[in-house]
Amino acid sequence: MWKAVASNALSFFVVALFLLGGIIMMGRETYRAEGPLGTPICLKVASGSNMDSVAGNLVDQGAITSKRLFLFGVDYAEKSQDLKAGSFLIPAAATMEEITNTITTSGRSTCGTEIVYRLGVTRTTVQVRELDPETNRFTASARFQPGVDETPETYTKLIDEPDTKIRLAIAEGSTSWRIVQALNEVAVMSGEISEIPAEGTLAPDSYEIKKGDDRNAMIARMVASQDRRLENAWANRSPNTPVNTREELMILASIIEKETGQAEERPQVASVFANRLRQGMKLQTDPTVIYGITKGEAPLGRGLRRSELARPTPWNTYVIPALPPTPIANPGIAALNAAVDPAGTPYIFFVADGTGGHAFAETLA
Repeated sequence: MWKAVASNALSFFVVALFLLGGIIMMGRETYRAEGPLGTPICLKVASGSNMDSVAGNLVDQGAITSKRLFLFGVDYAEKSQDLKAGSFLIPAAATMEEITNTITTSGRSTCGTEIVYRLGVTRTTVQVRELDPETNRFTASARFQPGVDETPETYTKLIDEPDTKIRLAIAEGSTSWRIVQALNEVAVMSGEISEIPAEGTLAPDSYEIKKGDDRNAMIARMVASQDRRLENAWANRSPNTPVNTREELMILASIIEKETGQAEERPQVASVFANRLRQGMKLQTDPTVIYGITKGEAPLGRGLRRSELARPTPWNTYVIPALPPTPIANPGIAALNAAVDPAGTPYIFFVADGTGGHAFAETLA
C-alpha cells in the first residue's frame, strides 16, 4: 500500500514539475516576445519610484499585457533593485525584456523634454522642446528671448525637472565677446568669466550642460574642442592651402565663416582668397573691416561707409595686402576644412547673388 502511495506521489510530483517547467518556459517566451505597444511612448520614471508602480504605468499605457509576468521577469533577471529615474523611449512592439533593460541601465534616459539655449551671432533665444515618441523628433513648445520676453511657465516648470536635458547651441561665426555675453545670459549656469578668450579659440557646437555648471569650465571645454579641430584640420591640409601656420589657418577660416553661411560655398570662397593671396592681391572682404570697427564686441547694425573702407586698421583688408593679425570670429569645422583644402578654381571675385549665395568670376566685369 505504501509503495502505491509513494508511487502516486512521485508521479504527481513529476507531473507538477513538468507543468511548472512548462509555465516557466511559456512565461519566459512571453517575456521575450514582441509587446502590444503600437506606437512608441516616452515612459517617465520619477525619482523614488518602485518597479511595481512602473509596471502598472506600463500596463496603463499598453506597453505590457501582464504586470505580474513583467515583475516576475524582472525578479528572475535580478533587476528589481536597478530601476533608474528618467524619461525612457519605449519603441513600438518592445519586449518586456527590452523594457526592463532600458529602465535599469544608466545613461539610457533618451526622451522627454530639453531646453536649448541658442547662442546666436547677435542674440540668445531659449527653446523648450518636447520629444514626439512616434516620430522621435523634438518640436518647440515654447520660445523666448532672455531679458526681452516674459519667461514662459513651461520653462519655469521644467528647468528643475531632473530628466530635463539642457543644451547650449553656439552659432558658427560668433565672436568670443558675443559667446561670453551669451553665456552670462544662461541663467542656469554659475561663475563669472573674468576675461574674453582670444578670438577663434572657442568651438561653435552643441554642448549638453547641467544646472549649476560653471561658465569658466564651459569656456575650457570649448577651447579644448577648438584645439582638437585645429590640429585635425592642420594635419589634413592640402598643397592648395595658402596658409603656412596654424594661426593663419584660423584667421582665414574665420573670414570664410563670416563671408558665407552656405556650407557648399565655403571651398569656393576659400579658393578666391587663396588665389588672391598667391597673387599678392588685397582680400577686400567687408567682415574684416567691420571687425576693425567693432572688435567683435557688437554688431555694426548698418552698412559700411566708403570712408570706413578706406580707413586703415590692422584688420582692414581693403588697405592691408595680407591676412589680418587675428581671427575675426570663431569658425566651425567646415570653414577650417575649406581653409586647408580650397577648391581648385580660377576665381578671384565673388558677389552676393540675391538668393543668399554668391556668384563667382575671374574678372571684375
